[in-house]
Amino acid sequence: MRFGKTLRQSVYAPWKGKYIDYAKLKGILREDAPEDDDEPWTEEDENRFCDAVFNTELEKVAQFQREKVEELKNRVETTFDRLKELSATEDGKPKPKSDVETQQLKDLETELDSITNEVKELQKYSNLNYTGFLKIVKKHDRKRGHRYKIRPMMQVSLSKRPFNSEQAYSPLLNKLSLMYFAVRQLLEGEGAAETYPADPDSQAETHNGERYTAHKFWVHPDNLLEVKTYIMRRLPALVYSEQSAKEGDANEDPTVTSLYFDSAKFPLYYKKVEREGEASSLRLRWYGQLSQKPEIVLEQKIIHNNGSSEERKFGIKEKYINPFLHDEYKMEKSVQKMERKGQSAEEVEKFQSTAETIQDFVRDNKLEPLVRANYVRTAFQKPGDDRVRISIDTDIAFIREDTLDRSRPCRDPNDWHRADIDDGNMTYPFKNINQSEVSRFPYAVLEIKLKEDSTGKRPAWIQDLMGSHLVHPCPRFSKFVHGVASLFEDYVNRLPFWLSDLDTDIRKDPQVAFEEEEERRARRAGDEQVVGSFLGTKLGSYKPSKSSPVSKSYLAERVVAEGTAAATPLSGAHLHTGEYAGEGNGEENGETSEQRKDYGTLSTIFPGFSLSKYAKAKRAREAPPLPEGVVEPTEWIKNSGPLQIEPKVWLANERTFLKWQHITILLGGLAISLYSAAGQGTVAEWMGIGYISIAVFAGCWGYYTLHWRREMIMQRSGKDFDSMVGPLIIGAALIIGRLFSIQGLENGFM
Repeated sequence: MRFGKTLRQSVYAPWKGKYIDYAKLKGILREDAPEDDDEPWTEEDENRFCDAVFNTELEKVAQFQREKVEELKNRVETTFDRLKELSATEDGKPKPKSDVETQQLKDLETELDSITNEVKELQKYSNLNYTGFLKIVKKHDRKRGHRYKIRPMMQVSLSKRPFNSEQAYSPLLNKLSLMYFAVRQLLEGEGAAETYPADPDSQAETHNGERYTAHKFWVHPDNLLEVKTYIMRRLPALVYSEQSAKEGDANEDPTVTSLYFDSAKFPLYYKKVEREGEASSLRLRWYGQLSQKPEIVLEQKIIHNNGSSEERKFGIKEKYINPFLHDEYKMEKSVQKMERKGQSAEEVEKFQSTAETIQDFVRDNKLEPLVRANYVRTAFQKPGDDRVRISIDTDIAFIREDTLDRSRPCRDPNDWHRADIDDGNMTYPFKNINQSEVSRFPYAVLEIKLKEDSTGKRPAWIQDLMGSHLVHPCPRFSKFVHGVASLFEDYVNRLPFWLSDLDTDIRKDPQVAFEEEEERRARRAGDEQVVGSFLGTKLGSYKPSKSSPVSKSYLAERVVAEGTAAATPLSGAHLHTGEYAGEGNGEENGETSEQRKDYGTLSTIFPGFSLSKYAKAKRAREAPPLPEGVVEPTEWIKNSGPLQIEPKVWLANERTFLKWQHITILLGGLAISLYSAAGQGTVAEWMGIGYISIAVFAGCWGYYTLHWRREMIMQRSGKDFDSMVGPLIIGAALIIGRLFSIQGLENGFM
């Protein structure tokens, strides 16, 4: 279906006239003109089109979106005030149910439903217009872009507008979630479920009967190592075998391949993008290369109307995949094998039911392999403890696997996968295939899964990481959706919001990111406190941090230090959000202040000689115990690779050694001359012996420094190569010798 038709069918009637005028822009482009049209595309035509798309249509859509968001905010605040009036408490406790007007609460719930529906319509409106602008500029660049390409300019303009970002709706959804929670608690009374209101930026999932909340983020390559080391301090890394995802006997992170299914009309893709009704996805997944005969799993993931998700999956051998997809094989051999092993009838029946359900799903929707996602996965989890599960996917590439173009299919229509990739054992970055069939994702994807509890609380270090500058939130990100949107843009008429973020720098200043997160948390905590007062309960707690918990910029340290120095010390002033924040804000700030006062003292030259209470505490503090299942490494990660050192480093070390030998020769020559010319002069004779000792020490010190620095280079040490002990001793000895010579001349002993 062409986008113009999709736009006409998707228009929300009350807002008709506020959408992008796609037909008008196509008319300016003369889209329907034949290819051999002799009428030239002039500079005036170019200016007219750019003025229409940027100054008229884009401004119209952005202005309407801003007005609607402001209107919705006002409606939410009005409803919030009405809820306060209906939920007044007596002596800090909620009123009896008889005192609450039930009908008014139901009316309030109806108003919340109306606001929520309008928020959904506004999201659809924004998504539809966002797609329209990208489509029309792509048409321009393809048909009229001989001199000017305006798609990059449009992407920059869209990235600066709030209407194309899901983050713009988060404050509204947060408040609506809390208000729904309060209304239902008041309506249902003691029978209401004691569950914490859901976070709109997370997604509920079910694994093996356990409920989790999943949070997704992008990580810039510059921040990837810092994120990994931050996580490794608290969770051990799970090392997977390439043959199996369950055996930890490999030394490298596995390559994961997911083969996603859809049909020529992309129904599964549209359901996931529009989030209407139950959205399902189907994929084949395996670890390592297919030529190594790995275990292959067929998975169906279903996202329900309430936002929760569940998985159906079973293992299947490679030779049975084609017959299963073509409805020629019912997994009979797997069932017979389970029966021979003596598995219970319930397990066998469950396996058969899952296989039949997935096979019906494939047949009814005419599904076939469409896009491949290939990535390297690093997982973190405590052995035997699944409360916190973290994965980081890097080297992500999406590859077409479709046969939509029957004249030039990407794979053999009679096979279920691309033989050129799997038989050739191709790996990232897949340079040996047509580059128009591959899309490389520029960032790493971080996913945090937390087991749900009734309080909704998260570990402090997880909270710090999620709110830091190191990660960019992308709660609805899906590899399947992104792969289709990036490789089949001409085939689909809805694009996900996050595409515009790919053209921006997602890195943030630590202090700015910290302040934004603190503001968001404080706002949500304030709403929770008000809602909790309605119900006579405490939904959550909030303690402000004094500086960025994960990493501080110079500006952050300076602002915090100046604020601490200027403020009057108060009891309980050292508030922190958790383990990491406590260490950073308490001790490090104190050490910074102490170091400023001790600048220029002996402790700055010899840090071990510092006698401050902070230095004593730091020396006395023992290393924190390692988590269960974690052992202290025998070799640092930075030392595990091959040693590659530039020759100039070795030459610099040798040059320093030669300088010391030069000093040794000068001092030795002076000492021998003095000793030889001393005669019967006792002072001169002893001075000659002293200078010989200094010369010997200088030679030994140069030799020691040569080997000490060589060892540091070999170990890739990050310590300072300077050592002032030797020069200080030699300098002091020469000064003392000079004083003795002056004293000897004055007394006539020389």
